Amino acid sequence: MDNEARLYADLEARGIVYKVVDHHAVFTVDESRELNASLPGAHTKNLFLRDNDGRFWLVTVPGEIRVDLKSLPATIGSKRLSFGKAEDLLRLLGLTPGSVTPLGAINDSGGEVQVVLDRELAEARTVWVHPLRNTASLGLAGSDLVKALAGWNHDPQIADIPRFAEPAMT
Repeated sequence: MDNEARLYADLEARGIVYKVVDHHAVFTVDESRELNASLPGAHTKNLFLRDNDGRFWLVTVPGEIRVDLKSLPATIGSKRLSFGKAEDLLRLLGLTPGSVTPLGAINDSGGEVQVVLDRELAEARTVWVHPLRNTASLGLAGSDLVKALAGWNHDPQIADIPRFAEPAMT
């Protein structure tokens, strides 16, 4: 069974209701704007990070926010953060850049990646994430995302991720 089929089987075994929509490959939030307009709910952006102690973090936030990376370490209980390398992303989560998703935690049997979800996503009625590939989106309840992560021994840290204020419209 491939990783994606294993993901779906695991979600179903946990009683998690989800919907998958296939689409063209999207690599960035900007590329996904038009697609997102057709999928009601919260959309995500993922930051794969590493701290000075060598710990890895996957921080998932609403796609439209700008994360204040200087304030983020204090919020999540880390030290200075930098972006993780593609090789580590593949080794730990089985993911490639552009396909990053909190659902990748299913592949981290060693528990090396701490997952952090923005509170808005954890409480959302519907959250759209990649199902381990960037040619589809999977929608599920925020509470079910938390449930799945906990089931994979990745109890997510739920946090109010610091953001930059959006410029006022004039």
